[in-house]
Amino acid sequence: MTSAPLVTLRVDFAPGVRLGPGKADLLEGIRDTGSIAAAGRRMGMSYKRAWMLVETMNAMFAEPLVTSSKGGRAGGGAELTAAGQDILAAFRIMEDRLRTSSAGEIATLSRLLRPAGD
Repeated sequence: MTSAPLVTLRVDFAPGVRLGPGKADLLEGIRDTGSIAAAGRRMGMSYKRAWMLVETMNAMFAEPLVTSSKGGRAGGGAELTAAGQDILAAFRIMEDRLRTSSAGEIATLSRLLRPAGD
């Protein structure tokens, strides 16, 4: 059985300054779990890698996308700022529009693919 093609979005603002599905998924995970570590684990990513991506995203935009508090007796946590929520929402809307508006072209490309096994 063939799976449907996956259209993904990546926005390149400048060399090395980009936002794509992985960073959006990490933001979504932080929003859902309240934790950078838990969001990273959910994606199969190390804590160090998740933190590095959060720091990268926080530095990319005029305002931080994620705030965090240190662990301890009460435990730490992380949450999206208003800017982080706006960035995530805008990215997801762009993804939906891309998938919807390109459905015909994706169907054409899929129809013209060489059959598997050839």
